[in-house]
Amino acid sequence: MDEIAVLIPCYNESKTIEKVVKDFKKALPEAVIYVYDNNSKDGTDEIARKAGAVVRYEYQQGKGNVIRRMFREIDAKCYVMTDGDDTYPADEARKLCDAVLNRNADMVVGDRLSSSYFEENKRPFHNFGNSLVRGAINSMFKSNIRDIMTGYRAFSYQFVKSFPVLSKGFEIETEMSIHAIDKNMRVENVIIQYRDRPEGSVSKLNTYSDGFKVLMTIAKMYRNYKPMRFFSWVSALLAVAATLFFVPVLCEYFETGLVERFPTLIVCGFVYIAAIQSLFAGIMLSTMRQKDRQDFEMNLISLHNEYKSKLNG
Repeated sequence: MDEIAVLIPCYNESKTIEKVVKDFKKALPEAVIYVYDNNSKDGTDEIARKAGAVVRYEYQQGKGNVIRRMFREIDAKCYVMTDGDDTYPADEARKLCDAVLNRNADMVVGDRLSSSYFEENKRPFHNFGNSLVRGAINSMFKSNIRDIMTGYRAFSYQFVKSFPVLSKGFEIETEMSIHAIDKNMRVENVIIQYRDRPEGSVSKLNTYSDGFKVLMTIAKMYRNYKPMRFFSWVSALLAVAATLFFVPVLCEYFETGLVERFPTLIVCGFVYIAAIQSLFAGIMLSTMRQKDRQDFEMNLISLHNEYKSKLNG
């Protein structure tokens, strides 16, 4: 088992990967640097290997797929995840590792937004998107993670081995954040400096398509992790819509003693039924979520015993 594993997912980062590997080797001399190449066509893997990294491959395209492979294959006391584009300073890594190794944090968030991100990042829609996602998640899940989309994080063994990676692309950071909040894991925010990509290095993140995927991920995870709240809102909206259409029919009945809009009345009845079904769906799913949380806590005990066994072995 490694003391510290530095995880670097890469896709066409030949211009920066050598510097990133060397910087992390200098900052964390006891760490093993893992570069997982995701079908690069510019020789990223060979450059990383010559710089001293352990190079492995993931052939399914997408950052989420790479992270899944990394978490599955590597055992370490502390994991540091960073990007291969040289936007995150390696000399900040020790602070992230100390939180995991010395303060029992499960996930440490490298917070760019509280330092230099908005000055360094030249893409205004990225800035807006980061603020929007942070506000949405902290509001929905009652949390205080300062940078939801950062790719610079540290994790404990328990987090890595209990985190079910479902996202295939850049939604992975959002998924990590919500998982940590929902499972009551200890999260720390560590302010880091951020620098924009060097000239010639191109971002793989598409502001609009990937931003839409992130927002859809938040909605899906809110439904899955907070089913009572989600389906209560659906139920309330359906009930309000049905009432708005039903009131004129009811007023007409009181005035004339007749119901002339039977189709509207019938539809309103079905919508009320749907609202009731939605409410009961939330209740049932909430009960299932409670059982899932209990099972997760039991799995954490097994993971902890496995961790101690590997340390002693």
